[in-house]
Parts: sequence; structure tokens; C-alpha cells
Amino acid sequence: MKTFKIFLASSFELAPERKELEVFINRRNKEWVHKGVFLELVVWEDFLDVMSRTRLQQEYNQAIKDCALFVMLFCAKVGKFTEEEFDTAFGHFLATNKPFILTYFKDDEAARGKASREDLTSLWAFQDKLKALGHYQKVCKNTEDLMRHFGQQLDKLAAGGFIEFRPEEAAGSGGDVYQATLTGNGAIAQGKGAQAVGAGGVLIGGNNSGNINMGNQNIVNTGGGAYVSGGVHTGGGNFIGRDWASRGKPDGEK
Repeated sequence: MKTFKIFLASSFELAPERKELEVFINRRNKEWVHKGVFLELVVWEDFLDVMSRTRLQQEYNQAIKDCALFVMLFCAKVGKFTEEEFDTAFGHFLATNKPFILTYFKDDEAARGKASREDLTSLWAFQDKLKALGHYQKVCKNTEDLMRHFGQQLDKLAAGGFIEFRPEEAAGSGGDVYQATLTGNGAIAQGKGAQAVGAGGVLIGGNNSGNINMGNQNIVNTGGGAYVSGGVHTGGGNFIGRDWASRGKPDGEK
């Protein structure tokens, strides 16, 4: 199973959009998990708000570097920590070509009308910063617009091979999928190179050590011949070892 990590950065004001994005990713996982891909959403809520050797924001920044995709949502303001997360993602992208970066601006006049001058100043400054970097925001009017564009971007990443489907490593396959040989009704075979026969059948292949119990007979594979302990009834046929053959007597012959 290939895990594709997505870091989501945004302020708390966009909590509904964050939730909708999480739901969208869960739905996409239902489609892609059978193709060997799992989308893991990384959000700040997942981190424990406990004492860290460094400030907790540095834990977020390190998580960004481990992700394949960085998604940023903003509307009426851009907080300093959210901007720092963008700077971390962009700097790491310039150095390593990852993570891929998507920035979404929710064009909500009502929200901006309630924002403080300080918040709006942070928004305008960040938008100017994006233009200077040559990275342009995607403007979304509503949540549906956001989800539609995000889904399209995931599809493009998959089409470009950046999200690599591995159906042979899909969930439930144990990492490997093998073709099994089935013989007879109700036969079940599992695992690499497995073979099965139906009820009442016996399948023996390869070199075998130890005893193989077949009712009243015990058979041992010696690797060079054949040995059977006890009486052998061939029904008139031949019993063949490695270097010799013994002809059986038909029923009634003395």
C-alpha cells in the first residue's frame, strides 16, 4: 500500500472547509484503496498540544517536509503560523521538488467585511507575496468549487504518475497477490504458488520429507526414488521407482 501524505494548512476560521476536505479525501480513499493508494491527511489537530523539545510549530514544519502535497486555505486573513507553513513547503519544494503546493483563496466578501484591518493587511501582503514568487492562488467562491478543483488536481497527479497506483499492493492482499491453481468444486488456495484440490482428492508435488498419510498407506519421497511401506495394490498396473519398475499382478492372479 502506497501512502500519499497531504498537509492541510489554514486558520481556524475555515474549519468547515477543512472538515469538508477531510470527508472528500475519505471518499476518494474508498475509490483508490483498491488501487493500492491511501491518502493520508495531516492536520494540526492531529498533533498533541504538549511540551516539545522545540516549539510545536517546528513539529508541523517537519511534517510538511514528509508530505507529498501541501494544501493551503485562506480567506480574510493569513496567520503568521500558516504563512510559516507555506514558507516551509515552498522552500522544501525548491530544494527537493516536493511537496506539490496548492493554495486556495475563498472569495467571501461577507467574511472580509467582518475582518479587522490587521487581518486584511496580512491577506493582501500574502497575496502580493504569491505573485512575487510566481505562484498564483486558486480563487474559489464556495466549498463545492474548492472540492471540484482539488479532485481535478488529484486526478492530474495520478495521470502524471506522481500518485502511483499499485493494485497488487491493495488493502487486504498482504502486500502480494499470486495466482493459485484450483482443482475441483469448493477448492480453496491461498498464498504464493498455492494449489488446491476438491474433496477426496490428493495433490503431492515437489520433494517431500517425512510421512504423507493417505488412509492406510504411508509414502516417503526419498528425493531419488520412491518408497512405500506396507502392502501396495496396483490393480494390475506398474509401480515405478527411479531405477526400477515392478509389475503388479491383476486381481486373482497368483
